[in-house]
Parts: sequence; C-alpha cells; structure tokens
Amino acid sequence: MATKKQRRRRAKGHRHEWETVYVDAEGNEIEAPDAKAASANGRAATKKPASGRAARTIQPPSWRRVLKRGLLFGPAMYILLTLLEPDTTYLERGLFTAELLVIFLPFSYVMDRMTYRLSQKRQERDAAATQKAR
Repeated sequence: MATKKQRRRRAKGHRHEWETVYVDAEGNEIEAPDAKAASANGRAATKKPASGRAARTIQPPSWRRVLKRGLLFGPAMYILLTLLEPDTTYLERGLFTAELLVIFLPFSYVMDRMTYRLSQKRQERDAAATQKAR
C-alpha cells in the first residue's frame, strides 16, 4: 500500500489534465510527432522516460571482495551469537562463527557470480535489441 505522502503526490498529479502542446512556426497547434507515428502503426507509441541516473555496472565476481565482505560480517555474526547465546564460551562462539563463515563465503561468491552473469545476459539482450531496431 502506498504511503500517505505517495498518495498525496499521486493525487496532485491527477488533479489536472496535463498535455503537451506542439506549436509550429506560425503559432498554430499541431499534432504531436509521436502521435503521427502511432496513428500510422495503429497503436500507441510508448517511450520509457530517460532517467538522469546511469545504469549501475556490476563487477565480475572476485574472492577478494567476498573475503572483505566476510571481514565485515564475521564480527557481526560473532556479536549476534553473543547476544543470542550469552551462556556459551568465547571458543564456542568463535567456532560457530567460523562455521557460519564457511557457509556464507562460498554462497556469497555464487550469488555474485549469478548476478554478474544475469547482468551480462541483460546487456547482450539490450545490445541485440538496439541493433535489431536500427
């Protein structure tokens, strides 16, 4: 469900009808250029608005990045174990944290690899669609 702020913004956008008006050199209103192409095809021409942000580049997977992530999450796992199991010894918490990291690090690498492959496929598909459109 949309928040109150989102609902207000949406309502504000729907209060008035907005339309783009195209004017020729003489000051007469003319039909929109996209509408002419759409009417020729018999369907509405839709374009995605260009966002001001560049697409995020996904880096290839690397064990170095995964180990850095492990250095970040290792202490967090240890602290979480300390809070959840206060009656365990330091050695037990350390061993359990090591076991969790043995599971977490390869899983993290596999997830990075899947994300990278998906992004490569998406880029290839977009490049093929762009070439096909030309």
